[in-house]
Amino acid sequence: MGVTLAAHSEGIARLRESYARVPRDQPVRLAKRTSNLFRPRSASRAPGLDVTGLTGVLHVDPVKRIAEVQGMCTYEHLVDATLPHGLMPLVVPQLRTITLGGAVSGLGIESTSFRHGLPHESVLEMDVFTGAGDVLTTYPGDDLFDAFPNSYGCLGYATRLLIALEEVQPYVALRHVAFADHAALESAVREVVATRAWAGERVDAMDGVVFAPGDIRLTFARWTDGGLDTPPRSPAATRPAAPTSDYTGQQVYYRSVHDRDTDLLTVHDYLWRWDTDWFWCSAAFGAQHPVVRRLWPRRWRRSDVYHRLLGLDHRLHIADRLDRRAGRPQRERVVQDVEVPVERLGEFLDWFDREVGMRPVWLCPVVATRPWPTYPLEPGRVYVNVGFWGTVHVGPEAADSPRNRAIEQRVLELGGHKSLYSEAFYDPETFERLYGGDHLAKVKAQHDPDGRLPTLYEKAVTRR
Repeated sequence: MGVTLAAHSEGIARLRESYARVPRDQPVRLAKRTSNLFRPRSASRAPGLDVTGLTGVLHVDPVKRIAEVQGMCTYEHLVDATLPHGLMPLVVPQLRTITLGGAVSGLGIESTSFRHGLPHESVLEMDVFTGAGDVLTTYPGDDLFDAFPNSYGCLGYATRLLIALEEVQPYVALRHVAFADHAALESAVREVVATRAWAGERVDAMDGVVFAPGDIRLTFARWTDGGLDTPPRSPAATRPAAPTSDYTGQQVYYRSVHDRDTDLLTVHDYLWRWDTDWFWCSAAFGAQHPVVRRLWPRRWRRSDVYHRLLGLDHRLHIADRLDRRAGRPQRERVVQDVEVPVERLGEFLDWFDREVGMRPVWLCPVVATRPWPTYPLEPGRVYVNVGFWGTVHVGPEAADSPRNRAIEQRVLELGGHKSLYSEAFYDPETFERLYGGDHLAKVKAQHDPDGRLPTLYEKAVTRR
């Protein structure tokens, strides 16, 4: 059973009460137990916003293919509610604890983004708790609605969203296809975006991994009944004709992308294929070592656990101490997602190899369906998200973030865009130009006239 409207109203009331308790000279923040942000923030003793009553699913309508969801509901929770109906959100970000409101205000992406764009493009209506303390219902075309994506809380927080769903079958058939050069990669991405097919088979989802220069894999995924003749009514209705892989156990998904040509997963396991090992970043904690993995509880093989461990390392400086003891240069943390036009992807990857040298990196094609002022991807143009998450030994200059600053500049030169969930270093003028600053300021002045919420620049660059 979903959350009742009465319970939702109570959650809104607690949110309002907690907002009233925040001193006017203190930043307004959410009081959340989990986060998928990778940028540090200045310390604050102010109480956070109470969103504990806004974490559920209100309703799933399998006939209209829509879901009404509270803003702090995680995609993990939502998927558990939609899959029994044979439905899923149009875009499901790759980490379980990403919330609906977070994916809309902070931009999410996944392997269906070449068909459906980013998560906010499947939102039909949305309630926003604004800096003025109001809860406003907004629709596509409204200034508040259109400026909300990539606003990261500077306009307010989503409390309720109505989103579109699509049909999905119980299993996902994968083909991992190798490409030896960037020209072939670009051609393949363009073909799949244009035709929704590869080598005569439908493609419902597409992403990829660059393991090394000249060692590229694109994964083409197709929803399937698992090889049975009659499609089932829900993803739990039948078993496949072939065995499915399980990457929540001893096997690691990203290695299979390189080592296998084909695969079959349940749709549930496909949606969370990257979460179990936080893509490949669980290796930093030893979780991919066969002995450690046997001892590591399965319920703790998930991204939010690794994120908390990373936070512990940052507080105690464990990795830095080990590096100093071993005589290794100081590390710079390089955690970014950038969108690069597909025709400039090869240039970026060549430059990245020379100047950063981090491997592997994730590739996810995306096509925006219409303009969005605060993250202005050109509608209909093919971009490829390049994700890279790790550290680089750079030496004493690490504190100045030279690799991150260089990446920022190179993406700008190539006509791309950078997500703001991690560190950013733009000067104010460049930032305002890249992220719709004039328009965002007008919307903010209307819905946060007293400036209770930090600006986007304050959040993303000055770490407020």
